[in-house]
Amino acid sequence: MTKRLLVIEDESTLSRLLSYNLTQEGYEVTVEDHGSAGLERAQNESFELILLDLMLPGMSGLDILRKLRSSGIRTPVVILTAKNAEEEVVEGLKAGADDYITKPFGVSELLARVAAVLRRATGREDQPADEDVQESRIELGDLMIYPDKYEVALGSQQITLRPKEFEVLLYLARKPGVVMTRDDLMNAVWGFDYIGGQRTVDVHVSSLRKKLELDPDSVHIDSIRGVGYKLVVRKKAGAPHSG
Repeated sequence: MTKRLLVIEDESTLSRLLSYNLTQEGYEVTVEDHGSAGLERAQNESFELILLDLMLPGMSGLDILRKLRSSGIRTPVVILTAKNAEEEVVEGLKAGADDYITKPFGVSELLARVAAVLRRATGREDQPADEDVQESRIELGDLMIYPDKYEVALGSQQITLRPKEFEVLLYLARKPGVVMTRDDLMNAVWGFDYIGGQRTVDVHVSSLRKKLELDPDSVHIDSIRGVGYKLVVRKKAGAPHSG
């Protein structure tokens, strides 16, 4: 069945480009160019995914997102952001966005991100409810990760991470102690079509390491020369085993 996508974007050239390329890919696309109209459409019709600009007339993308999530609408949302709008990205992800894409972007990146979010959403629908709840928090020793909120705590300290740093940590945390190659990380976090090199992974891991230095005995990232990285977690001393 054809998947329905809603594009809420007020820049006419970009909305036409999005609509054309997504339609060519086989999606059924609806476009709204005003915040209030976009919210009404998202609330009253069924879509598989929403592409949401954050800067809109009538109502901001963040307000739309918050209203959708507070009313129980879980349709996957990919936010469209300007360059160097890191705070907006973090706010969007905390408000319930599933992914983001930075303008200007290539068609390949757009299509890859849309397809990836749709795949994740399909997998999420197949999960039992208790697995969904469990995924709202990952606990590894003193490290606490909240995937839905893009928040991390180490012991009693909150750690502020950039979106990609968070996604790298989350990927490593899902398989603690297992070596992940740079290619694994590149494909999982940046996508198969990312044109940057593996140096991007190294830079993000290096920055992430520094932020985890609050308690390096509890959790740290090991480099495996020529291969990749693994997250090493020390269990809490005397902590009861959770099973």
